Amino acid sequence: MDKITKVDIITRKTNFEELKTALAEIGVMGMTVTQVVGCGTQQGDIKYYRGVPMEVKLLPKIKIEIVVYEVPVEKVVETAIKVLRTGEIGDGKIFVYDVQQVIKVRTGATGREALINE
Repeated sequence: MDKITKVDIITRKTNFEELKTALAEIGVMGMTVTQVVGCGTQQGDIKYYRGVPMEVKLLPKIKIEIVVYEVPVEKVVETAIKVLRTGEIGDGKIFVYDVQQVIKVRTGATGREALINE
């Protein structure tokens, strides 16, 4: 089986459309997007509700999951960093994993064949 890699990107919601466009330009066709909450080194934020400060421990983010097998993983990561980096806390994280197996439930196809749309 040829190498298949999963890339998870967690970042601010405001960057999603620009990231999606940039990834499409390099050939990334499919992704799974989830709205998530969490905290990293910033450990939350102070928001004001009707003038009263409230500590928000978990911040809203977006998680983009991409399975890569044709576009080089390095290109996906470089593109994401180029779009997402502001230099501020909260830019996000990128996680890269090796995928051991992919199975298309409908057809039983495995490996790269499971990722091809037929």
